[in-house]
Amino acid sequence: MKIIDAHIHFSRIESFIHTANEITFLDYSGKGLEKEFSEAGITAAIGMGLTEQEAWGFPDTTSPNPMGLDLESSVPPLVACCLGINPVMLEQNGASELEKIEGEIARHDVMGIKIYAGYYPYYVYDKVYHPVYKLAEKHNLTVVIHGGATYSDRALLKYSHPLAVDELAVEFRSVNFVIAHLGDPWVMDTAGVVYKNPNVFADLSGFLVAADSKIESMRKNRLIMDHFMQALEYTELYNKFLFGSDWPLAPVKPYIEFVKDIVPEEHHEDVFFRNAINVFPRLGDFLETIASTT
Repeated sequence: MKIIDAHIHFSRIESFIHTANEITFLDYSGKGLEKEFSEAGITAAIGMGLTEQEAWGFPDTTSPNPMGLDLESSVPPLVACCLGINPVMLEQNGASELEKIEGEIARHDVMGIKIYAGYYPYYVYDKVYHPVYKLAEKHNLTVVIHGGATYSDRALLKYSHPLAVDELAVEFRSVNFVIAHLGDPWVMDTAGVVYKNPNVFADLSGFLVAADSKIESMRKNRLIMDHFMQALEYTELYNKFLFGSDWPLAPVKPYIEFVKDIVPEEHHEDVFFRNAINVFPRLGDFLETIASTT
């Protein structure tokens, strides 16, 4: 089975480096990614653009727009990008920030835009983001929105609640929105927003920050598994969920098995591959580019 990982990281964020070294025990590098993803059968991945200006600075209010993938000087060819947005700089500098964002949108590897709800103290429907959503609409880009718990204690959870996406989806009906992490722990709220809005989807990334053995034990815990399965079954819309690993916060192969356990087998091909192509309009062309260079 071919797999698209719709949510990974490839940025020099100190907390990610620490997690890879001390918790998940992964080779967080270009070579490490290519080896691990090849062994897992992943044909393409989408990296969430993110930068910090000094170690442990994330969420960094001084990061320039758009935020990209800066772990190494070159990004592995199978990795596309969602450009990260810093709303603080956007609010301060307005037109010049938007000009820089639009200047990067034409790149063949740009699939969408990432909004770090919770990490920055703005609701996703705040007017500061509206010009960005209009750019997404103009250029046929998907908008990925962080949902649920955050990977920094400096973030504010009220801004990352998935219900806020409902208001956004109604106002920008021609834009595809993806709620990252199924909005965990508010998975049923996310399910309600996904069910109601034809332009809202969710990825299944970031449920676990753990090494192989811990993921294996969690797969045997019915309370954990039922927590996610209930939300997916509520919608009965398996064409609206996308596989994502949140690498390097989890090793890819064990996380694939975890997601297989919560998704009925008849929907695996959709969740692990087809849905990403449908949700990210530019992804088909990107896959052709990868194929032509390998």
